[in-house]
This record gives sequence, structure tokens and C-alpha cells, in this order.
Amino acid sequence: MAATRSTATAALALSRTLARRRAAASRRIPLELSAPRGTNPFPLFPTSQSAAFSSTTTGDPPPQTMDSPIKVVSHIGGSGGGVEGGAIDAGRSARKPLSLWPGMYHSPVTNALWEARSSIFERMIDAGAKTAAGEENPQPPQSELLTKTPAGSRTSIVYKFATDDILREQYRDPWNEVRIGKLLEDLDALAGTIAVKHCSDEDGTTRPLLLVTASVDKMELKKPICVDTDLKIAGAVTYVGRSSIDIQIEVTQVDQDSDMQSDPIALTANFTFVARDSMTGKSAPVNRLSPETDKEKQLFAEREARDKLRKRKREEQKGVFENGINKLHAEAERLNGLLAEGRVFSDLPALADRDSILLKDTRLENSLICQPQQRNLHGRIFGGFLMHRAFELAFSTAYAFVGQRPCFLEVDHVDFLKPVDVGDFLRFKSCVLYTQLDNAEQPLVNVEVVAHVTRPELRKSEVSNTFHFTFTVCSDALKNGLKIRHVVPSTEEEARRILERMDAEGLFD
Repeated sequence: MAATRSTATAALALSRTLARRRAAASRRIPLELSAPRGTNPFPLFPTSQSAAFSSTTTGDPPPQTMDSPIKVVSHIGGSGGGVEGGAIDAGRSARKPLSLWPGMYHSPVTNALWEARSSIFERMIDAGAKTAAGEENPQPPQSELLTKTPAGSRTSIVYKFATDDILREQYRDPWNEVRIGKLLEDLDALAGTIAVKHCSDEDGTTRPLLLVTASVDKMELKKPICVDTDLKIAGAVTYVGRSSIDIQIEVTQVDQDSDMQSDPIALTANFTFVARDSMTGKSAPVNRLSPETDKEKQLFAEREARDKLRKRKREEQKGVFENGINKLHAEAERLNGLLAEGRVFSDLPALADRDSILLKDTRLENSLICQPQQRNLHGRIFGGFLMHRAFELAFSTAYAFVGQRPCFLEVDHVDFLKPVDVGDFLRFKSCVLYTQLDNAEQPLVNVEVVAHVTRPELRKSEVSNTFHFTFTVCSDALKNGLKIRHVVPSTEEEARRILERMDAEGLFD
């Protein structure tokens, strides 16, 4: 009986499969996988240090009829120019080792930027292979530091939103503006490309440096970024330390009827990268920087002063024990001031201020398993992807807190504390850390997002990244009587985090 039922089931399944195939054939729309036609849709031109990105290929494809196959086009590969000059062979991607391939998740701009510097990472993998094989003379490190100018690393990208429907749809948010989270990925990839250009010694016999994002400082949105108008992002190195590189990127809306250079700046961002020896993992020196123009010299002086301030702050923290009693007393008073209202919520909830809310009641959280599609050229999870996910959670946190769609103002600071690997169990935890209501026309909502790499097998969790964002609300909502509530801590740990962030704001402003 069992054999009879099994045979009947198999026959029924086969009959249904054949019926589906006959129905598909009657519709005459077969599915076909194909590679993109024509040239690479996202070329990078290192000779002009500029690139224009479009999702279309050379030549218009013929109109598709009902009898034409539905084409699923892959955007892998292409003939983008390399960082070191020369064209990248379109077929070369097929010959790269799998470990070199970045993930498939990323935007066309990020993919093209990575393709442009893929030759440098091929040299890095070759050096590792030689060392693993026991060769006596692997690629040596750079023997002499060069002096470069900001112009040598300057790179710009133009998004053809006005004419490219597909590219525009990839970046559109529900309010017809550019998705900030997706733009963060491209900014991180562009900053990495700029850092690679500055650190390159143009010598194919030396092993390249390993450059990683250390922090993002004061990414400020000056006006909404429209998705129907061409967009330009451009950046260059502004300052270098012994092993650190500061990069500033500006985002401008491109008006086709006026000079691109005169367009108002929509967003500015400052990235800091650190250099490591790709073989030993130790700190490595980077090429020197010689600013030329007045603006370059001004930016260099500003970043140098900020670097000295940070070093002085670190020295002051080392000497905390000399004035330990006084500092601890002052900090205790500040903590008590913050915790006073929180204690009312805990002990006398009926008498608590209705215009305030406990910090713990603003929390949101999401989790994910880091996938191979989200990795970068180093095989680890792309920092831009982490910023994208953190921004989306921060936006949702502000949205739930305010009750109206929030308006993004700035990324206050981002720290990359530990690398995140493929397969990691990553948890993002967010909260409204504090609000600033002094300016009734533009109240500020400060959101903190902390990323944790969690290892259930080891019963262990480590902080990998911290993100701080600032949002506000539109003026129309305020005119209609919308009020933003105060956020108060209920524990000493929450109060300390608030104080640390407020103190840091004084440092990073």
C-alpha cells in the first residue's frame, strides 16, 4: 500500500510539473541568464580622477517584445580603470581567487570603486601566497616614504540621477530623496579608494598596506539631497599622521544649468583610516602630505590642531589619578543631577514628569547573521554596510520616539573598534541617548547605536562599533503642536554614557 501511494504521489507531481511547463511554454517567455552587453556601465577614469556612474550600457538595447527572453543581467566585472592606471581587463574578474571577490550586496558605485583598486589587493594576496609557500624573499614593504599632494588623491564621482531611471530607483527613499544609508556605503568606499591612492608607491614589487576605517567624524547634512537631480561626491586627503590618514568628502547637487564647482554643498564627511602592514598587522607609516592651495593648507591646519587636541585629552586622562578625588566628586554631582528624575520614575511613577521618558523605553534592536555577500575586499564585513544598517535602525528609533518622520542632520561620530567577520552573529542596539530642546525651532534627538558581535557558543559578546546620529523634525510638525520629550537615565551606566557623549561633543565640534 505504501509503495502504491508513493508511486501515485510521484505520478501526480510529474503531472503537475509537466502542466506547469506547458503553461510556461504557452506564454512564450523563457528565462535566460546573460552577461551585460557592451562596456562596463560603471567606468572609473583615473587619469581625470573623476567618474560618472550610470546603470545603462553602451548603446540602447532593442525594445523587448513578448517573444523576447527576460534577461537577468549580472553587474559583476567590467572594464573599469585601475587606481594605478591602465584599464582593468573585463575578463579578469573570472580569474580572481574567490577570497578576493567582495560581496554581491553592494551598490554599483561601491563595486566600481573596489574594482578600480583590485590590482593592489591582488598584489596583497600574491604576497600572502608567497609567504605561505615558504619563499625566502616575499614582497618587501615600501622602503622610502613619498611626499604627495591632496590633488594626487582627489577623486570625484557623478551620479546621473536625472537621466538614469534605474540608478535613480536604486537610491530613492519613500520621500523622493536619496537614501542616506546607501550613500554612506559609497562614501566609505570612496574614502577607502582615496586612502589607497595616497598610500600607493606606484611600485609593483612592494607589498601594499592594509587600510581600515578607524572612525567617521562629523558627517553633516546641510540640505536635503534630491534623487531627481545629478549628484556629485568628491574628496581628498586633508591630513596624515604617522600611520593615520584624514579624508574629507563633499557631496553637492549637480545643476546641469550651472557650473558644478559653484553648487552648494549638501553634505560633508570626515573619515580617518589607519595603515597596517599587510603581513605583520602592525602599524605602518604612510606617505607624507604637502598641501598646495590655501584651502588645502587651512584644512591641514584644522585637522592638525584637532589631532593635537585629541592627544592632549589622552594625556589628561592618563593623569586622572593626580586629581582623582576632585574629578570623581564633580562627576558624581553630574551623575546625581541626571539620575534625579529617573529615580522619580522608579520610586514615584505617578508623579513623574509627563514631558520626560526613560531612556530604556526608547530602545530598539535587530539582529543578523553576517553573510558573504556583505564582505569587502579584505574578506571582512564592509564598514559601509555596518553604517547603513546602523543608520536605518537609528532612523527607526527616532521615528518611533518623535511620532513623525525625523529629519537626518548628522553622523556625530562612528568608531570601528573590532572587525566583523562573515558568519558573525551581529546585534544592533539603539536608544535615544538624550535630547536638546534649547532651540524650539530645531529640537535635536541624539540616537546611539551599538553593534555587538555575539558568540553564543562561547557565551561572549563584544562591542564592535558605536554610532551616534542626530535627527530633528520638520517645522510644520512643530507648528502643529508636536513636543519632543526629555530623555532621562534610570541607571548609573546610562547616565555615564550620556555624560561621555556630551563631553565628546565638546571635543568633536
